[in-house]
Amino acid sequence: MRLTRRRLLQLTSTAAVIFPLRKVAWAQAYPARPVRVIVPYAAGGPNDTVARIITQKLSERWGQSFFIENIPAGAGNVGTTLAARAAPDGYTVVIVTSSFFINPGLYAKIQYDPIKDFSPLTMVASAPHVLAVHPSFPARDVLEFVGEVKANPSKYSYASAGVGQSSHLAGELFKLSFGLDLVHVPFNGAAPAIISTIGGHTPVCFISLPGAAANINEGKLRALAVTGSKRAPGFPNVPTMAEAGFANQESVFMQGILFPAGTPKAIVDQWYSEVARIAAMPEIRDRLLTLGLEPVVNTPEEFGAQIKMETARWTKVIREAGIRSTE
Repeated sequence: MRLTRRRLLQLTSTAAVIFPLRKVAWAQAYPARPVRVIVPYAAGGPNDTVARIITQKLSERWGQSFFIENIPAGAGNVGTTLAARAAPDGYTVVIVTSSFFINPGLYAKIQYDPIKDFSPLTMVASAPHVLAVHPSFPARDVLEFVGEVKANPSKYSYASAGVGQSSHLAGELFKLSFGLDLVHVPFNGAAPAIISTIGGHTPVCFISLPGAAANINEGKLRALAVTGSKRAPGFPNVPTMAEAGFANQESVFMQGILFPAGTPKAIVDQWYSEVARIAAMPEIRDRLLTLGLEPVVNTPEEFGAQIKMETARWTKVIREAGIRSTE
C-alpha cells in the first residue's frame, strides 16, 4: 500500500509539471493548421497581391500554409461579414481596404460593425490619392485649379473609380471643403476613369496614385497634388494638398489586416511582430513600391483608433455630399 501511494504521488506530481508544459507547447505551436485569409475582392488586384506577399513570408517563417479566399462581392461587404462571423481562434484573417471605413456610412444595411466585430492588427501599406488633370487644363497648381473651377461653375467634371470608392470621397471632401461646383462622373474602376481624363472627356480626376503613376510619368496627366501627409515616393515634385495651401484633405488608399473580435491577444501580438518584420524587409518594400504602395505599419491600438476616426469622418462626408450606394 505504501508503494502504491508513493507511486501515485509521483505520478500526480509529474502530471502537474507536464500539463502546463503541454499548454505552453500548444500556444507556441500556433499556427498548427492552415490559416484562412479572406480577400473580399477579386484575385489580381492590389488587395490580393498584398495578401499573397505577406502570407508567403509568413508561410516560410511559420512552416504552415495560408490559403487565400477571394470573395469579390458586395463591394467587399460579403467577405468582410464572413470574417466578422468566423471563430476568433486566429485561423481566419481578412485583408481590408479603405472601403472598410467607408461602407458603413455608404450602405443602408451592413452586416458588420467595423469597431465591435474585429480585432485590429495593423495597416500594411497605403498610397495617397492624386488630383490630376488633362495636360491642357488651364491650371498649373491647386490654387489656380480652385480659381478656375469657381470662375466656371458646373463647367468641369471629375472622374473617380466609382461611387463610394475612396477616390470619390477624396473628391467630395475637396468639393465640400472649398465650395466647388465640380460634377462627379463615376467609372467602374480606376483604369476607365483615367482613360476618360486622358481623352479630355472628364478633364479632372481624383484617383489612387498607383493607378495614375505611369500616365503622370509619361505626361498624359498632370498631377497637381497628392492627398497624403507627405510627398509620395517617386513623385518628389508633386506637393501634398497641405503644402499647396489646402489643409485637412488627407486620404489614402489603404491595405490592412483584421481578425474577428475576441481573437487571443497572444496570436495578435505574434502576427504583429512578424508582419512588422516582413514590412521592414528591403525586398518587400521594393515590391510594394512597384505597385505604387508604401509599407506602413502601425500598432493594433493605433489601427483601432484609426478605424474609429476614419469611419466617423467618411460617414460625415457621405451624408453631407448626399452620396447613395448604387447596389
